[in-house]
Amino acid sequence: MDTFDEDLFLKGLEQRKATLGAEYVERNLAAADDFTRPFQEAMTAWCWGFGWGDDVIDAKTRSMMNLSMIGALGKMTEWELHCRGAINNGVSKEEIRAIIHVIAIYCGVPQGLECFRAARKVFEEN
Repeated sequence: MDTFDEDLFLKGLEQRKATLGAEYVERNLAAADDFTRPFQEAMTAWCWGFGWGDDVIDAKTRSMMNLSMIGALGKMTEWELHCRGAINNGVSKEEIRAIIHVIAIYCGVPQGLECFRAARKVFEEN
């Protein structure tokens, strides 16, 4: 990558920390090496700076959308992470349950069960 938009990265870094927690984000960035650092920087700038930095959709709604999409993809490690982030962004336990119901309806009951397992783990941590 020849260009690096530091302003977009910093905007993304702020949003990423607000949603996922500063400790988690700083740990991931600190663990980045020459192989993974360009992806961490690009993902922070693009996903969190550009995508989440758009004020048209509020953070709570974005979190709800993310849970639905990541649940549909079956990426459960990311789903669990974003479940924590959704709680940070004001998504209630009842709203998470409703999101899982939609995932189960459109993506299958087994996927819904996986989401319930991950959500229960997150809820037990709090």
